[in-house]
Amino acid sequence: MNSDPTLQGLITAAYGRSFRVECGDGGTRECVTRGKRNDYACGDEVSITAQGSDQGVITACAPRRSLLYRSDQWKQKLIAANVTQAVIVVAPLPSFDLEVVDCCLAALVAAGIKPLIVLNKSDLPESAKSLTALTPYTALGVQLLQLSARDSVSALTPRLAGERSVLVGESGMGKSTILNSLLPQAEAHTQEVSASLGTGKHTTTHAKLYHLDQRSELIDTPGVQAFGVHHLGVEELAAAFIEFRPLIGQCRFRDCRHLNEPGCAIAEAQAAGQITPRRLAVYRRLAEMNLKNERRSWE
Repeated sequence: MNSDPTLQGLITAAYGRSFRVECGDGGTRECVTRGKRNDYACGDEVSITAQGSDQGVITACAPRRSLLYRSDQWKQKLIAANVTQAVIVVAPLPSFDLEVVDCCLAALVAAGIKPLIVLNKSDLPESAKSLTALTPYTALGVQLLQLSARDSVSALTPRLAGERSVLVGESGMGKSTILNSLLPQAEAHTQEVSASLGTGKHTTTHAKLYHLDQRSELIDTPGVQAFGVHHLGVEELAAAFIEFRPLIGQCRFRDCRHLNEPGCAIAEAQAAGQITPRRLAVYRRLAEMNLKNERRSWE
């Protein structure tokens, strides 16, 4: 007869097939999963079988209220579960990729997670150009906050109140600096950006959840170079582009994929200046890739 107790807990760190779980009895345990299963994420509410005072095995996961993940044609990467808000961190140096923002935003819209774009290092003169590049997102109703985390994060603090937020973005944008400023005791490592490469160095190696206060939590995640959305079907992808939504269903053909079909309401809106050409081009590139993947799965 198995005498090991079953406990409820919260995954506060996820690295490979190992997870740190804060348990209902007040303890923290390093946990593994049964077999090769590793489809859990930071923020998941789980049941574990305790093994001693500091270890356990995850046996079940409660239904998720939200799940943020990215995917390419080979695999999916779970990022965070049960989050209410994602803070997309960008900065003028090193330069950020707008397509990463587009894909991340599409994944958030599809998952029903509120986005907040933070333009960090806004004290740099190059930030004016970055702000102009981000203007189309604010026109869509996405909230934007300018910040210089090395000086102060006081403007961000009220935006995190009562939320379980996840920090996402490319390497070098300053996520760890933001975390250190919010929670000095977190001791997140920061590194200088490599000027010669123009890219940031990865400083966070796994997702980790921090308690800001009794009502607010923040999940820090590793920097990404790309944010794939191969898990979204073409219809889901179109609906995840905010400006497309009012036009879906108004095309000449009911099964319009908004690629090259005649009578496409979205293409007509772009020609009329209501949708930016860059955003439509990004959608079409992503949709073509996802369609190719769907065809491969049918073969």
